[in-house]
Amino acid sequence: MILDTRIVEQAVDVDRHAVFVKQLLLARGRVPIAMVRKRAALVPPGRTPDGADPESFAVPTRGSVLLIHGYGQNRYAFHLPSRSLVNYLACAGFDVYNIDLRGRGRSAHLGAQRPGAVLDFVHDDVPGALDVIQDLNGGQPVFLVGHSLGGIVSYCSAVEEAARVRGVVTLGAPYRFTRGSPWLTVLGEAFLTLDARMELPNLPVPARSYGWFVRRARRLVDSRLYPLPLRGFHRGSVEAHVLREHMALAMDIGSIATMRGMFSWARQAKRGESEDGMFGYERGFEALDKPLLVISGRFDDLAAPKSVEPAFLRSRSRDKTYRELPFGHVDLLVGREAPRLTWRLIEKWLLERTSADATSSQAAS
Repeated sequence: MILDTRIVEQAVDVDRHAVFVKQLLLARGRVPIAMVRKRAALVPPGRTPDGADPESFAVPTRGSVLLIHGYGQNRYAFHLPSRSLVNYLACAGFDVYNIDLRGRGRSAHLGAQRPGAVLDFVHDDVPGALDVIQDLNGGQPVFLVGHSLGGIVSYCSAVEEAARVRGVVTLGAPYRFTRGSPWLTVLGEAFLTLDARMELPNLPVPARSYGWFVRRARRLVDSRLYPLPLRGFHRGSVEAHVLREHMALAMDIGSIATMRGMFSWARQAKRGESEDGMFGYERGFEALDKPLLVISGRFDDLAAPKSVEPAFLRSRSRDKTYRELPFGHVDLLVGREAPRLTWRLIEKWLLERTSADATSSQAAS
């Protein structure tokens, strides 16, 4: 369902602006899931038209892309006022959909409560989003681009919705959660021990509180003096104003149930107790022959390369790529060099595969 359509002028990266057709969409499944759709508009910056039909200005697109954010975040992880991967991909000719998973952002405002399990995203949120997207794009398959937990959801969804997924891109998405991160391993074991003793209810985990702290103590957090081993971004990699935007807008809430699922999955994998890990989709993902791009951050303290690369190594896709970039967790998306390194890599990868699709269609006709 389309709730609103308008033409907007927004930043792509700091001083670079462009004009877009923006739509607010609602997927009506068991819970309401909100998305924002962006396409480039045939309007020069500074000349946003009034009173015209916004659809008439939308540029024809190469393919559809669904962006899926990570734990404790929302759609703003991909779209800040100063730096927007959403807008960058729209400028590259893609039809871009940016989802708020249940319990976050607009989905929460519309009544979608926080998840009871990671699989809620896979069984309800992503399928509902794909229903809406395919109603709008004529039933064409969709590329999934997931950051962090959103990448794990993308791996699972690519199996669950194989006929509707064209390919998968993940950024800082662990396939062996906590591997290569000793402090995260300790934190996970402490949490599971506490949970076993107290049977913690599914309370919200206020990631926005960390965002509040970083905004007020940015100089400390971004310095060598910061004492905690889990910062979430590489020191000095994000400009002060962009970091403030991210921490103010993208940080949202998580849930105890999701945290329990993630750390339990890590423990089972470490102990070899799970016959089919990654919430039951590991074998299916590894056998899936879909285009795959896996990106890790060399300095990522939440999803170290050792935890991310196994997705690439274990996949049997005939079209798979792995890249390690000089970033932490958040700066993979919004760091100073992210547009030049991360964004261009994703754009090139998507363009190569959509161009190949177009060539195959022409040959078939």
